[in-house]
Amino acid sequence: MELIGSLGHTVFWFIIIMSVIVFIHEFGHYIIARWCGVKVEVFSIGFGREIWGFNDKAGTRWKFSLLPLGGYVKMFGDAGAASTPDGKALRQMNKAERAVSFFYKPLWKKALIVAGGPLFNFITTIAVFTWFAFSNGIVSTAPVIGEVIEDSAAQEAGLLAGDKITQVAGEPIEVFHDIPMVIMTNLGTEISMTIERSGESKQLSLTPRIIETKDSYGNNIKQPLIGIRSQKLNFKEVGVAQALSYSVVRTYDICAATLQVLGQLVTGKRSTEELKGPVGIAQMSGQAADAGLNSVLWFIALLSANLGLVNLLPIPMLDGGHLLYYGVEAVRGKPLADKIQEYGYKFGLVVLLSLMAFTIINDIVQMS
Repeated sequence: MELIGSLGHTVFWFIIIMSVIVFIHEFGHYIIARWCGVKVEVFSIGFGREIWGFNDKAGTRWKFSLLPLGGYVKMFGDAGAASTPDGKALRQMNKAERAVSFFYKPLWKKALIVAGGPLFNFITTIAVFTWFAFSNGIVSTAPVIGEVIEDSAAQEAGLLAGDKITQVAGEPIEVFHDIPMVIMTNLGTEISMTIERSGESKQLSLTPRIIETKDSYGNNIKQPLIGIRSQKLNFKEVGVAQALSYSVVRTYDICAATLQVLGQLVTGKRSTEELKGPVGIAQMSGQAADAGLNSVLWFIALLSANLGLVNLLPIPMLDGGHLLYYGVEAVRGKPLADKIQEYGYKFGLVVLLSLMAFTIINDIVQMS
């Protein structure tokens, strides 16, 4: 019974968290489409058979569907949930119908509608980070070493307590928290470092050591460590504007790090064991819920940024694939042939289904 209760808890929070993130993403598409004068026929959280829904005054069917692994907005003229055009229906539309059809809108409006989903995901992440920064302050601990851990990369490189780190791998360091942000995707390769010691600037290099540790949810992760600790942790109270600026930078840092990790996975430099699929995300959802509301909000912010970024990848079926098609259309002065687009969508579907199957298997293997 305890196992069933734990599983139910995990599934419940996975559905809640995924529904929130998917709603935000699809609402970005929806609200910009409505602003551009496009009729939206369906707004679905999940895929497959409808569980519950209702129609609004504008004629949109809002519904929850059986499989909570995504969602979609079906606009007037779409052939289905994948936003592929219904060629026959488009050719038979009258003037009034064309006026509210997505596919007859100017190219810039179509691109804006497609980009709306990822944009709202990034806005959500920035909003959550801004709230935390404004409420709790931002880490302002000076980048001065408080302690050098024995037998670490830092000790081997000659770092000492009291050294002020001003640059790591070519990146300026303003606060101690910047250091792990810079090296978070390092796979054990040598990096340069600039320090200040007794008023003098010194250059040195070291190789972070990859240590297996646990994240805040208790999951095993591999992390690059230099082997230093900061002085007393300090937080600085900030206004809304500074909190917002800080959050934009942090959101960018997360996205940049995610792209680096994806590149390392593709090139084989990083193990695919680190990939998380639906099962892994469900497990982390339950763990976030156990840690409290702030942890749930933080997890939603991280997932939202990653969902926005992944959706911008130039793969047909994803928002980035649609934007790629529009970019080609802008250059050519006319859209790609229907057959080419159709083959692209089929290829994208195969890629996405294969990736999902791989991550699910990977999750199960990691749990066993």
